[in-house]
Amino acid sequence: MEFLLVLAFPLVGSLVLALFGHRRGAAEINSAFSLLTLLAAAALTLTIVASGPQLLFSEQIFVDPLNVFLVALTAFVGFTTSLFSRPYMHVEHDHGKLSANRLRLYHSMFQLFTFTMLLALTTNNMGILWVAMEAATLTTVLLVSLYRTAASLEAAWKYFILCGVGIAQALFGTILLYFAAEKLLSPDNALLWTHLDAVKGSLEPAVMSLAFVFLLVGYGTKVGLVPLHNWLPDAHAEGPTPVSAVLSGLLLNVALYAVVRCKVLADGALHSNLAAILMMGFGLLSVVVAAFFLSRQRDIKRLFAYSSIEHMGIITFAFGMGGPLASFGGLLHMTVHSLTKSAIFFAVGHATQKCGSQLIERIKGLIQLSPMVGWGLMLGTLAILGMPPFGVFTSEFLILTTAMRLQPWATPILLLSLGVAFAAILGKVQPMVFGEPTAQRLPHRPAMVPVFMHLGLVLMLGLWIPPYLADWYRQAAKLIG
Repeated sequence: MEFLLVLAFPLVGSLVLALFGHRRGAAEINSAFSLLTLLAAAALTLTIVASGPQLLFSEQIFVDPLNVFLVALTAFVGFTTSLFSRPYMHVEHDHGKLSANRLRLYHSMFQLFTFTMLLALTTNNMGILWVAMEAATLTTVLLVSLYRTAASLEAAWKYFILCGVGIAQALFGTILLYFAAEKLLSPDNALLWTHLDAVKGSLEPAVMSLAFVFLLVGYGTKVGLVPLHNWLPDAHAEGPTPVSAVLSGLLLNVALYAVVRCKVLADGALHSNLAAILMMGFGLLSVVVAAFFLSRQRDIKRLFAYSSIEHMGIITFAFGMGGPLASFGGLLHMTVHSLTKSAIFFAVGHATQKCGSQLIERIKGLIQLSPMVGWGLMLGTLAILGMPPFGVFTSEFLILTTAMRLQPWATPILLLSLGVAFAAILGKVQPMVFGEPTAQRLPHRPAMVPVFMHLGLVLMLGLWIPPYLADWYRQAAKLIG
């Protein structure tokens, strides 16, 4: 029952908002459906914690500690983003950037996007996983192009083409996965992850190695791994800020989840470290390239988009290393990155609205224009840069110390890249917050509750991880291997 509600609320919400998303109160309806989804996700989480993994609907749906953790995180960030988008989208509409019909499209696609991500996380069928990821691409293309400017249309087109090519590679990898399993499983079960996991030791190694390469390249495009990342900075910069928040905070996680599920199968079939080497290689390359691109950015949303590439590289590297501690650190980093980066985009959204520009040099003195926005951006920046006692420091410390033991050659590369990223981001954000103001005070009350709610959770996870949450991470890390 809980699972049905998790998918039903956002799906029904998208249909309702397709009809009424342009009317007064549509933002409140959007938040209400997001809250219902969050409550259903919380109920599903409690059920899984109490009863263990569940198979539903003729084994087409599989919920275990790994994906229910991401379901809860997705529902929570989706809800807080809907709260932030209420005043933000009102201002965009009042300034003439969005018509009533585009507001309706935004609200409807926001809920449909949530539905596609939750379906991708909970399906047991690798074919349905691919369909859900493609659907998520199509919905976000419409969201990125919402302003209908030349730059937003170009960004949406680039996003559609690059991720379309990537998802086509994932489709070919899924077909190869079926081909590797067809002699061991019936046609009805050959793409069910639980059945594949049960026979992974007998899957054809040559076919599985090729399948994993295509799946990693395909879903890795959605993760934003270098050199498959070119769509990500443009999509973040040109779409509405709530879309940037859910892209960085949620969609990248869902795509990486798909890669991790495929890695579990590849590790069992190949009896080698091919999957680990590929993930560590792509992850490390993403960290290095993103860190050195940060200093060249003049657009604040592009700056934090490259930060997302860097952090997804860290998480991919952690999952590539494997082992309970590295996987624990990767899952924790997933959580704190989602919470912190979405909070940063919330603060950036209010700042860019007031200053009328996304260019870094035109945003100055936020601490005087709006102390809440200024402190939200500054604290979020310090958190994402790994300053203690925030949770990002804890997760990065776990990953780095594990790398010192398992992959010592990678440790100096990671440390150098993190140092470069720290200097680049702090050097750009500090004058934005503490410089001389370039605009008047904000005329509207910014929605800062979601910002400090997220940062409060990230601070708590840096100081203390609740025992039940730590057990949850351990169970999920054990599933990853």
